[in-house]
Amino acid sequence: MPFQSKKPQLVLSDDEMTVLKKLCTSRTDPIRRVERARILMAFAGGDTISCIARQFGTNRMKVERCVNKALQLGAIASLDDLPGRGKPAKISDEDRAWVISLVCQKPKDLGYSYEMWTMQLLSTHIRKFSAAAGHPSLEQLARGTVSKILTKSKIRPHKMVYYLERRDPAFDTKMAQVLCVYKEVALMREAKEANPKKTFKVAVLSYDEKPGIQAIENTVPDLPPVPGKHPTWARDHEYIRHGTLSLLAGIDLLSGKVYGMVEERHRSCEFVSFLKMLDSQYKKSIKLKIIIDNHSSHTSQETRAYLATIPNRFEFIFTPTHGSWLNIIESFFGKMAKTMLRGIRVASKDDLKNRILKYLEELNETPVVFRWKYGIDSSSVTSLAS
Repeated sequence: MPFQSKKPQLVLSDDEMTVLKKLCTSRTDPIRRVERARILMAFAGGDTISCIARQFGTNRMKVERCVNKALQLGAIASLDDLPGRGKPAKISDEDRAWVISLVCQKPKDLGYSYEMWTMQLLSTHIRKFSAAAGHPSLEQLARGTVSKILTKSKIRPHKMVYYLERRDPAFDTKMAQVLCVYKEVALMREAKEANPKKTFKVAVLSYDEKPGIQAIENTVPDLPPVPGKHPTWARDHEYIRHGTLSLLAGIDLLSGKVYGMVEERHRSCEFVSFLKMLDSQYKKSIKLKIIIDNHSSHTSQETRAYLATIPNRFEFIFTPTHGSWLNIIESFFGKMAKTMLRGIRVASKDDLKNRILKYLEELNETPVVFRWKYGIDSSSVTSLAS
């Protein structure tokens, strides 16, 4: 007479079958869950305990425990270990809290030369001072256990991220003023599109300096790509430095035209020269609004002395402190760095200057109008614009 099992049959729902089938082929789930899922699928398919044990290379007791737990708790619940299994924890919650409080301090504050914790330094400090702090169970703490405690608490004391402290108490007000100007430009652009012959008595520009553009020369020529051999340009790692230049640039936000000057430095005298250049480019009846940052040269005595000679010609709208990202010209500089200046090599600073000016000429052949969208429809901007 063939053997008949006295165990009840394991009945799986469609959802349980889907979960178990997915686990059986998983390569990322813990192996214990995968093994248990395969055992349950085999038992639900009619295999005996002995047959399953031989099939998976294990013993009957392990298969019995897995099946009995599934019959008692359900197939899905039986995939995980029940609470209370294993050795009792030697590291208490108070011990873990002490470790966390420790890593929230800098090593230099505890007498070390280090600015940031390393796992080796932290584990050594814990073993050395844990008993005196009332945590004797941490005297033999391994570096790997320290890492596990920090990972579970989602703390990474060996890492540093940077943030920007808001140092301008009038940040929101100044930002609203800048955004209000962008809103006015958007309305002017709409009016211009509706009536191309329409003229305005004001021009709005976004201005800033890009200092430190390096004039670097190759020691040997670059090697061109070779089909089938070298897909990219090849460049020797040695180079010659010729110094740096500064680009002073402004974008007309209505036409997209870029005005630029390349100078050795960006002091007040260079800024005044740029203003004089702008003054010569626009009709005297047009007022020039310039969105500008808080660089000292923009409000120096030399700059104010020049502005006094042409009253009502310029109006500066200052971005908040550490708010240069509100200036559209920064987007232009970012695009320039990723395109024209990327990997540039020149023979001299004059060569670099000519290349930059040529780039501005190429842009002005087909000017691109930069459109600002962030925050211009907010209530604060709308109230200022009205």
